[in-house]
Amino acid sequence: MKHWGRTKMILTVLVTIALTVLVVVIAQNFSTPEKKLERRIEHHYAVSDRQFVREMSVLLGPSILPGNHVEDLQNGDEIFPSMLEAIASAKKTITFETYIYWSGEIGKQFAEALSERARAGVEVRVTIDWVGSAKMDDELLDQMKGAGVEIVRYRPLRWYNLGRLNNRTHRKILVVDGKVGFTGGVGIADIWSGHAQDVDHWRDMHFRIEGPVVAQMQAAFNDNWIKTSGVVLNGDGYFPELPPVGDQAAHMFIASPSGGSESMHLMYLMSIAAAQKSIDMEAAYFVPDDLAIHALLAARKRGVRVRVIVPGPHIDSESVRLASKAQWGDLLVAGVEIYEYLPTMMHNKLLIIDKGMVSVGSTNFDPRSFRLNDEASLNVYDRAFAERMTQVFEEDLKPTKRYTFETWERRPWREKFVEKFVLPIRSQL
Repeated sequence: MKHWGRTKMILTVLVTIALTVLVVVIAQNFSTPEKKLERRIEHHYAVSDRQFVREMSVLLGPSILPGNHVEDLQNGDEIFPSMLEAIASAKKTITFETYIYWSGEIGKQFAEALSERARAGVEVRVTIDWVGSAKMDDELLDQMKGAGVEIVRYRPLRWYNLGRLNNRTHRKILVVDGKVGFTGGVGIADIWSGHAQDVDHWRDMHFRIEGPVVAQMQAAFNDNWIKTSGVVLNGDGYFPELPPVGDQAAHMFIASPSGGSESMHLMYLMSIAAAQKSIDMEAAYFVPDDLAIHALLAARKRGVRVRVIVPGPHIDSESVRLASKAQWGDLLVAGVEIYEYLPTMMHNKLLIIDKGMVSVGSTNFDPRSFRLNDEASLNVYDRAFAERMTQVFEEDLKPTKRYTFETWERRPWREKFVEKFVLPIRSQL
């Protein structure tokens, strides 16, 4: 009996320790950075004001650089051929970071293209998120590694990083020879192929970039490559001289919980606060926090027209949909126009302010992107490009249905009930 009593006590202690460790790990994964934005940003100037451009350049990190050319690519039919063509043209280096990489036809095409260039002597470096590549067969990895592609998985499951397991790289960056860059919302999977023609093919956009800002994109890739491999990529194969190729001013900036995690949050708040006439936004995951809601309400109070396109019935996360709608009441009452995209899942990340500034990239309008994920966004300060992206916005607006306050009030009681449980964990969705 005494022996059993001691055994029981030891087991109790071990279970207590295990539960304590589990609670600590979960708490670490739910935690946000110690320093976070707490106060509203007031409207002082417009996006056309030099002070706005100056502060965006300083506060977000990399300086705004002139002389770039940014081309928008719509859906997989335009995006994947352009990316694969750029990969095939590589002479010295390819750097590629993505969240989603799944097996399938598109995954096979990219694996073959990257492998071919590696066999030809091009230095090919690839960073793939461990969670985002869960549906990737080992055969694709083995094929690329066998060809000489250097691949790292970002934050794989290890006992020593359980507290950071929730911090994923959501960045989408491809740079070829340090001269041509791509970024946007597209992952490597068949759901992004086609032209959003049905529910099995998502609506999304990506961007091809040339000019001095590509060096900032390469530096953004370098950020996680150093964290994961410990190796710095430098030399003219990665950072060649980049003369002006256009007249668009732009900068590429990053965010990560390990440093600069509030960059994306700050960018959205400053941009919204600067709006004088219009805010057009496409948000695959629209879960604004209190500061973002106050910023949008303040914009409406100034007379700014605010239009937001969100996914409709076809969304890959029901919990996000519930957390999002729970917060729409005050926005709808204030006159914020919210439109649900009907044909398929809408995965765009687009912000247009006063037809003068455009922000694109991997960042969603939600707490996870603001505080937990590694993200990368490109801001373009050019009226012609903003006009072009406004045309894209108007086209995306056609197959939508406006969501009214009356509809919001009549949403099923089951949704209202579940919302109470989803909202407290919205940063994890």
